[in-house]
Amino acid sequence: MAHAVRFHETGGPDVLKWEEVTVGDPGPGEVRIRHEAVGLNFADTYFRTGLYPARLPDGIGVEAAGVVEAVGEGVTEVTEGDRVTYTGSPLGAYSTERVMPASHLIGLPPEISCETAAAMTMRGLTAAYLLRRIHPLKAGDTVLLHAAAGGVGLIFSQWAALLGIRVIGTVSSEEKAEIARAHGCEEIVYYRRENVAERVRELTGGAGVPVVFDSVGKDTFAGSLASLARRGLLVCFGTASGPVPPIDAMQLALHGSVFVTRPALADYIADPAERAALAGELFGHVAAGRITIETNQRYALKDAVQAHRDLEAGKTTGSSVLIP
Repeated sequence: MAHAVRFHETGGPDVLKWEEVTVGDPGPGEVRIRHEAVGLNFADTYFRTGLYPARLPDGIGVEAAGVVEAVGEGVTEVTEGDRVTYTGSPLGAYSTERVMPASHLIGLPPEISCETAAAMTMRGLTAAYLLRRIHPLKAGDTVLLHAAAGGVGLIFSQWAALLGIRVIGTVSSEEKAEIARAHGCEEIVYYRRENVAERVRELTGGAGVPVVFDSVGKDTFAGSLASLARRGLLVCFGTASGPVPPIDAMQLALHGSVFVTRPALADYIADPAERAALAGELFGHVAAGRITIETNQRYALKDAVQAHRDLEAGKTTGSSVLIP
């Protein structure tokens, strides 16, 4: 019997329930996939708490990798037995198997395991669009990256180093600083005991950085704005500490005619050709060993409650996966 983690109400980790589910045959344009690994992402907590809308009761999770077991009528993207990964809607990745649209799947090269894919598809594609689509960064540029020891942070810093981009990363501890440095982060700011904006100015000769990449949100927004160079760009791509406050347009002028964007991965992989290009670049770096994926936490899928507790408590580094 198939199982899935579902939730019937929003709230803390305890609303997640391990349930038996019935998985039918795929319809037109759909496949049935057996998961070998499921990605644990902070976005999952947004659905669980109600920050992102869900139709309850519902499954949870947006990223997994596994093997195609059956294909529906009209499916040409994949065939039975293919190893695939995906990220994005519909919810329901926290499951042993599921039926889903074939158009969302990305084929895996033989060099990349399903566990590695589940640990990196969302994070890796996020790093890909941040570095390759958001702003015309070039070798020699310096950027500020919050949560540098997180899953996106470790991939981002390695990729940035390949491009010749200097990363100033924020972390909470010496342990996380060591991990971030080992993955290409050149400068460290301890956000709990240092003034981030002041340290960024010191590290940039007073100029600030052209781009800040901020996945933390409410707690770091003010410091991120103050770290920008004139006409710089603040990229708010996550809300780990809560949504950013309402933006006063005059503050953007007072900080140097700066810009703010709140991008979503879905809008950078909606076009199949662009998704394939970003995934191909990511997979190429990983397969060649130029980017290492650190899967530092593994949980049984049925232990999703504990996984969410650890994630929200800041106890994780790198990527985490749930194993069915």
